[in-house]
Amino acid sequence: MDIEVLGTLAVRENGVSVTPRAPKPRQVLTLLALHADQVVPVDSLIEELWGDRPPRSARTTLQTYVLQLREMIATALEKDPAGAPARTPKDVLATAPGGYMLRTSGGSSDVREFDRLAGLGYRAMDAGDFPRAARELGDALALWTGSALADVQAGPQLEMQTRRLEETRLCALDQRIEADLRLGRHRELLGELTVLVSRYRTHENLHAQFMLALHRSGRRSEALDVYQRLRATLVRELGLEPSSGLRRLQRSILIAHPEHSTEPAGADRERLTRVG
Repeated sequence: MDIEVLGTLAVRENGVSVTPRAPKPRQVLTLLALHADQVVPVDSLIEELWGDRPPRSARTTLQTYVLQLREMIATALEKDPAGAPARTPKDVLATAPGGYMLRTSGGSSDVREFDRLAGLGYRAMDAGDFPRAARELGDALALWTGSALADVQAGPQLEMQTRRLEETRLCALDQRIEADLRLGRHRELLGELTVLVSRYRTHENLHAQFMLALHRSGRRSEALDVYQRLRATLVRELGLEPSSGLRRLQRSILIAHPEHSTEPAGADRERLTRVG
């Protein structure tokens, strides 16, 4: 089974889509796909579908949605290549004690591949191998085709999973940009960072990276303007002043030459992760 959730939902068995169009079966499949090869408790599925006010028929209705998914899987299994071991829909979408489990049987998952590539990138960053870090993290981010689960109606469980996925994306993006800065690609980053600071209006580390990229590109006054705009936004929307790391970066830009700065947020590598 091949699973894609980093954008629009796509779940395929033998190359055949098993993704339903109806919203609630789609939610069930999505939650199972996000926890592929793990048991998803019935209570979690019911909470996703109906929140804290499930109908009395919730379990029976959930069983109906599972049956619908198995019917789609049965159609896909008919496309098994010659000689492949026979599998049933219940082998793929299995009933387990207390819940259900979607078995991938060696298939692909874009989330798992993202986690693998991002992990390689983080380890390369720790080792000071910035070219490899930029490459691995760039490959991980390229798996995203849009916002996670962009076309899935989300209940409490999927809302939490969507936030988690978007946070992992932002962390990988932050580290890929830092690797690019270490490699002297400050001018190439300006367009991307312009968009990012507009989207994440209170994310300090992205603003710090933008300030540094501008400063190293000889645009000192614009870098200082970025700080002032961020400060005004933080004070107005959150009642907060910029962190000490960002203030140090501002002071360093006021007195230092671009080539003297090597850290996005100061020599102590303070991580600035407020997200708006």
